[in-house]
Amino acid sequence: MGLKAVHFGGGNIGRGFVAEKLHIAGYEVVFVDVMDSIIEQLQNTKEYTVTEIGGEGEKVNTIKNYRAINSKTHEADVIDEIASADIVTCAVGPNILKFIAPVIGKAIDKRTASKPIAVIACENAIGATDTLAGFIKDSKNTPQDRLSSINDRARFANSAIDRIVPGQDPNAGLNVKIESFYEWVVDKTPFAEHGHPEVSAIKWVDNLVPYIERKLFTVNTGHAAAAYYGHARGKHTIHEALQDSEINRIVHECLAETSHLIVNKHGISVDEQKAYVEKIIKRISNPYLEDVVERVGRAPLRKLSRKERFIGPASQLSESGDKVDALLGAIEQAFAFVDVEGDEESAELSKTLKSTGSEQVVEKVCGLEKSHPLFSKIVPIVEKVQKSLK
Repeated sequence: MGLKAVHFGGGNIGRGFVAEKLHIAGYEVVFVDVMDSIIEQLQNTKEYTVTEIGGEGEKVNTIKNYRAINSKTHEADVIDEIASADIVTCAVGPNILKFIAPVIGKAIDKRTASKPIAVIACENAIGATDTLAGFIKDSKNTPQDRLSSINDRARFANSAIDRIVPGQDPNAGLNVKIESFYEWVVDKTPFAEHGHPEVSAIKWVDNLVPYIERKLFTVNTGHAAAAYYGHARGKHTIHEALQDSEINRIVHECLAETSHLIVNKHGISVDEQKAYVEKIIKRISNPYLEDVVERVGRAPLRKLSRKERFIGPASQLSESGDKVDALLGAIEQAFAFVDVEGDEESAELSKTLKSTGSEQVVEKVCGLEKSHPLFSKIVPIVEKVQKSLK
């Protein structure tokens, strides 16, 4: 029997990054989703293309050897596929992990293979696989008398992914346009004596935290800061935003603050981190990506949460008394990203700001307690945005 991977999420990251790399590594990919339109397209289309865009031009990869199942209507089939698969991955968004956990839990419990399945969540969130594993191991999803032996059936490995997927052409169908650069780093320690799956695109490491934080606090912080400042100043794309010398300077200042954290916390050299920052700004400035600021800025509630790209580094820097001025500026722009068409979270953020006291907003949105040194710095920012909405 050949290699098989089950992937939750038929979106652009799923098709254009995770499935592409699994396909290249020789896996049959079984897509799982609840969106009827995506599943039907995948079921009725024998192949699709992934166009990689870089400074050197375009490269087109054709993806074949896949199937698709709607977990809403065919849960038993999904369970059977996972029970006999080598890897299960997901790119569904951190808030959806709790909804895919029950079916994965049932499938893991059904496994009889001698080698445990590799479970790897490919989300823009720190410790996403740990979060998914927590839901899977909940008593609602895994019998408690089976928990002690779950490692015999599954191994859970955190990952860090980095690849920009710009807005897609309206008539693209399943085809995906994506940047050529990518990074997919996975913790190899959970696999121990069994050995990790063979996927050439994955960089297997013993300590994932430096990679996760460097990526989240550089790529995601810089990308989102450019988006929020760009939106505020009427820019259409990230490229246009970073062509503005003031926005470019502000983004560099944000990343100087996060770099201070990364260098001191993880032992990365100043020169290496500086080169990484410049590489990232060049990447997100790529005009061929046509990356619209509203797409990059969407879901501001998640992006303003405790462990995310702004509050995460700013909270750690504040705890050691370090400078966070530029990050506070970006946080203000993120709070002002309200009532953006097609973005439910921006509408919800608007309602929260209009109906809730400033301190409660900081507690609820940012997950900060009043005693935290960053708390008192964000409250006046929220108050300023609230006044502008009246």
